[in-house]
Amino acid sequence: MTGFELHWRRVHPALRPYVAEVTGYAYPGEPPALHRGLPSQYLTLVITLDEPLGIAWPGSPVTTFGTVVGGLHSTAVHIGQSPNRSGIQLALRPAAARALLGLPPGELASAVVELDDILGSPARAVSGRLREAPTWVERFDLVESLLLEHWADEPAPETRAELGWAWRRLRETAGAVGVEDLATEIGWSRRHLTDRFTNEYGLGPKVAARVMRFEQAVGRLRRDPKLRLAELSAELGYADQAHLTREWNAIAGCSPRQWMTEELLPNVQDVPVGAGAESEV
Repeated sequence: MTGFELHWRRVHPALRPYVAEVTGYAYPGEPPALHRGLPSQYLTLVITLDEPLGIAWPGSPVTTFGTVVGGLHSTAVHIGQSPNRSGIQLALRPAAARALLGLPPGELASAVVELDDILGSPARAVSGRLREAPTWVERFDLVESLLLEHWADEPAPETRAELGWAWRRLRETAGAVGVEDLATEIGWSRRHLTDRFTNEYGLGPKVAARVMRFEQAVGRLRRDPKLRLAELSAELGYADQAHLTREWNAIAGCSPRQWMTEELLPNVQDVPVGAGAESEV
């Protein structure tokens, strides 16, 4: 990738139920002035290695973070307007919120907070050591150790089995299963499922399904930028191209083609989880 350096390593076996991918990123030159952090099925953890990272919800001022955790969200967040050039990013499964951070994912939904505010002094210490570590291998080791130690020291209760199953069903079907059908499969009423699901994840099951289908659309366009939107709409079950465009505007804040035109440089948030990177360490 021109102007963008990625480093990647397989997730530690004990962390795989909670962490989908760990990626190191570095911009040799100037980072993009603005990038849209699109919603997905993952929470995001970023630890910067130089300057703080600027983040803003649309219409809100930029806040800078040295170490940041972003919860599940249904609209894009704006990233940029800061000199941050390098860092480590983790794609966290919702189960990681309880297991590694000690709180339900719903408490982080549609929010970004400093990791230090959650994990305290261990996170601050690791952040300082990361900046001094000379290699990506050592940096990944430090992050891994922080999470493994916190996981072992403070075990958290598991998400209720029915809710975990509902989340997996939505993920496996890319949001194609209806809420009514999902509730029937679990044996709950639609209202009970919606209330409990929203309380746990911070997004209702219908909203989570929209995000997961949108995530599929984003992935398809990344892989095939010349794909016709009408074809993409039919493939993913949108009513028509206009429906896809409305959803994209509501979630990303722009049309699909505008996003493709404006997001000229690759960004770590745009690398599909599981796709690997330029170098594995």
